[in-house]
Amino acid sequence: MAKIESLLQKSNVRPTAMRILVYNFLLENEAAKSLTDLENYFDKSDRTTLYRTIKTFEEKGVVHQIDDGTGTTKYALCEQGCNCQIETDLHLHFYCNICDETVCLTDRKIPHINLPDGYTAEDANLVIKGRCEKCPE
Repeated sequence: MAKIESLLQKSNVRPTAMRILVYNFLLENEAAKSLTDLENYFDKSDRTTLYRTIKTFEEKGVVHQIDDGTGTTKYALCEQGCNCQIETDLHLHFYCNICDETVCLTDRKIPHINLPDGYTAEDANLVIKGRCEKCPE
């Protein structure tokens, strides 16, 4: 837990007990998680506290948001050194049509796309949908 405290402090996040627990939960799960997933896992916790925790993490660059097309926003931990910059840090996400899990493919970066003059990219999201390695055919 001391390592998690240190990581949060490096991101200018005060390491409260709940923040440490949420960070650890995201760290232990390969798949991105929704606010509902957090609520179900931390069933005795207040929804507002969980929401504020995940929003603080997002604002401080601890997690990034994923829109996988399901209508539910999911969150995953950012890589070390990530600034969520559109030019360098954006990566692919994979959504499994069988198990409904979304995972980050951080080693697969979204390539730079030249936009027409006058257009400015503020975010990019590329989700590949299919069957993950854990789901049988």
